[in-house]
Amino acid sequence: MGEELLTAAVLAGAAVVAYVGAAARVVRQYEQGVVLRFGRLRSRVRGPGLTFVVPLVDRMHKVSMQIVTMPVPAQDGITRDNVTVRVDAVIYFRVVAPVDAVIRVEDYRFAVSQIAQTSLRSIIGKSDLDDLLSNREKLNQGLELMIDNPAVEWGVTIDRVEIKDVSLPETMKRSMARQAEADRERRARLINADAELQASKKLSQAAREMSETPSALQLRLLQTVMAVAAEKNSTLVLPIPVELLRFLERSAEAAEHRTAERSPAASEGRRKAEEERQAVEGAGPDGAGSSSAALAGARPGGPEAGRHEPAAAPEDGARAPYADRPRPAAAAPVRGPAPTVPPVRDDDAGTAGCL
Repeated sequence: MGEELLTAAVLAGAAVVAYVGAAARVVRQYEQGVVLRFGRLRSRVRGPGLTFVVPLVDRMHKVSMQIVTMPVPAQDGITRDNVTVRVDAVIYFRVVAPVDAVIRVEDYRFAVSQIAQTSLRSIIGKSDLDDLLSNREKLNQGLELMIDNPAVEWGVTIDRVEIKDVSLPETMKRSMARQAEADRERRARLINADAELQASKKLSQAAREMSETPSALQLRLLQTVMAVAAEKNSTLVLPIPVELLRFLERSAEAAEHRTAERSPAASEGRRKAEEERQAVEGAGPDGAGSSSAALAGARPGGPEAGRHEPAAAPEDGARAPYADRPRPAAAAPVRGPAPTVPPVRDDDAGTAGCL
């Protein structure tokens, strides 16, 4: 009899241990348990620690309350400016309502992954390439709102969404590289032009200062020679002052002018002018020059110089000298340089009218 009681007690203890083992559940600190009894939701959510359920009657689902990091697979899409890109992202979310995560959606992780992929494709089609490359903060916020709206009903909240990488075609990469190079070249030229403008202003100011003090230019020349001579080279570059170049230029122009005057054409012109002058002087009645007779009668340098005084009129009954000679025909005017007027002496004043 005692053996039977002992055996029954052992069997009962084993059954209790087995029941406790089947009913005991351990919920971790970052988890919560949702219990379904015969498929019906129990109102109380089991917290962290040791808890018991009815074996074969209750079924408990443990839901992690940690932040989940889920990578979004790379999605191919065409941007608003017709550029084919491949974009991948990462999403951070966590469960805030474990009952909704178990009851409202079959697998909340898979659901969040799918909604993230479709939202990423949608945001690619609505954005330009420049926005994808440089304005990612705005795109991340828009993508977070697009995913968070349906996820709220699943008891999930989206903490953050980040676009990881944007892959471009090789042709687009080369085009963007050329564009960046051209932009850098443009900025470099603008900076160089600005530097040249400032340097020209300073040089013009220095030139004005040196023009007021010519010795400053010589000092600057000597400084340049010293700077060149300080280098270990076998060639010395000596700059020529600008004043020396101008002096040589003026000398060359004067030499060309003298050469032009000594040319045969100039000599021929002077010879013709001399012949015309002699022809004008030799047009008198006896072959002698008449310019001296025409211009005689005035003292040189006086106020009456260059005037012609008519000869004294003959008295009544007297004939003028040389009246019986025929008068020569008037010489044709010869155009040419004006003849040189010889000076009239004081003793020639009385014979101005007689030749």
